[in-house]
Amino acid sequence: MQVFTIIYTVLGGLGIFFLGMKFMSDAMQAAAGDVIKKIINSLTSNRLLAVMVGTGVTCLVQSSTITTVMVVGMVNAGLMSLQQSIGVIFGANIGTTITGWIISIKIGKYGLLFVALGIFPMLFANKERLKHIGRVLVGFGLIFIGLELMSDAFRPLRKMPEFLDAIAYFSGQNYMSYIASILVGCLLTMIVQSSSAMLGITMALASTGVISFHTAAALVLGENIGTTITALLASVGAGTNAKRAARAHSLFNGLGVLAIFAIFPYYVEFIDWVVPGDPNWLDENGERPNIAVHIATGHTIFNVSATLIFLPFLNTLANIVTKLTPDKKVKERHHLVVLDSPAGMMPAAALIQVTKENNKFMEILVRMFKLTKEYIDEGGKNPKKLAKIKDYEQITDNMQKEITVFTAALLESETTHYQSAQALAVVRVADELESIADYLERLACSFTKFAETSELKGQAKEDFDNFMRQVYDFFMEMEPLLEDPDGVDIQYIERKSESLRATAEEIREHHLQRVSTGEYSPLTALAYSDMVVALRKVRSHTLNIAEALEKSKAIHYQ
Repeated sequence: MQVFTIIYTVLGGLGIFFLGMKFMSDAMQAAAGDVIKKIINSLTSNRLLAVMVGTGVTCLVQSSTITTVMVVGMVNAGLMSLQQSIGVIFGANIGTTITGWIISIKIGKYGLLFVALGIFPMLFANKERLKHIGRVLVGFGLIFIGLELMSDAFRPLRKMPEFLDAIAYFSGQNYMSYIASILVGCLLTMIVQSSSAMLGITMALASTGVISFHTAAALVLGENIGTTITALLASVGAGTNAKRAARAHSLFNGLGVLAIFAIFPYYVEFIDWVVPGDPNWLDENGERPNIAVHIATGHTIFNVSATLIFLPFLNTLANIVTKLTPDKKVKERHHLVVLDSPAGMMPAAALIQVTKENNKFMEILVRMFKLTKEYIDEGGKNPKKLAKIKDYEQITDNMQKEITVFTAALLESETTHYQSAQALAVVRVADELESIADYLERLACSFTKFAETSELKGQAKEDFDNFMRQVYDFFMEMEPLLEDPDGVDIQYIERKSESLRATAEEIREHHLQRVSTGEYSPLTALAYSDMVVALRKVRSHTLNIAEALEKSKAIHYQ
């Protein structure tokens, strides 16, 4: 019966710990969403800066797993190079050590106080920032309550002969025992898929006197290997570079553990020398009050040392994983292959990805616009270009669909009011861009009909060419605004749009006059009108893009 009580108490404590980590991580992501976005966008080829980005983001979200999954997604989306991703992963390993220091603090008895302080702003505050602060406090409280429950559950184990006999092999101070402990730490972390949770369990076992420091240190090394499984799983079905980033993470952590394992007794002695107090000292309650700080220090020393050792060889590591994961020839597909699922991603990073996809969407439309102009200039006599225009339209249909599905899934996660507004703006922009592609295709088809009965020349051609150039210039004004919505001047854009609408009406009237004088056959009237209307619709949907960006910007500054 006692064993059953221990099991459900440990599992319950672990569940509360997980809940606290999620509360704290989600709240910190939401509160620091803009900061995370700026940090990620600051990435350059500088490897030190990449490490700093990884450290900063992981400190903010309190999860190296979230950071590495984000890295795999961004590499897959082409938003981050392999070298950058490896640098960020190095930094994530340093950032995750903050969690160890948080859970090593001996304030478990104040867990309920943190919950009490945080629950009221979390539930009743009007301002989002206060709500997030409340959730962070509640998260802290739940983490400490969960750790306290696990520690209480583990205490009877130190007096159970059956359990002590079972772990006796792991307690030995020899390399076979170290290997066994590393393997157990790795396996359990793969199952739990959270190195923070396993670190908490390790600290609870060690603090209650169940395991000694060298066993705990070996378990932590195994946890560093086991945590790489999440990134490897996230890379399944992803692109070649995403697989390389995930494998670089595994290789980096594995080689780091191998290096420390070779000098493990000296590593343990060095930690004892750095941190005052005997980690295995037992107080009158049979507990080890010094050991948690020793474990947190060892975790930090391992990750910082591994980063410093491997950082000069970052490009070498990139070359190794490139050889291990060679490029595959993939046939071009008429849909996005970089947006998988936002599940597990931080909303700020997912928004960066889907926003970049809209930028790619824009690039395709720019090419489509230019191709349509070339097709018209050549008199509609190149069927291959018409087929390519139609091909572009099919691609944009699929892009719009996948961006919408991805963003809708993103909105199901925990997002701030501004992040929700950004996501809705992304969906609307994708919808408007797809509509523009429809009208560009319609423009090409209408010109094909016009060219079957007449040649576009003289004043009719000059009017149309000028109008098309003006609409194209108006459309191109949206390109920098997709990157920086703060630059939207909605009043200027509305005036420009109204001017183009009036120009469209004038051009249609002028052509009807030319038809009435016999300059063009009546059959061209409808096709010419359809061409002008298509461009007028492009103008209208461009205005809608600006309005969507303006609305998102307005919410940001509320």
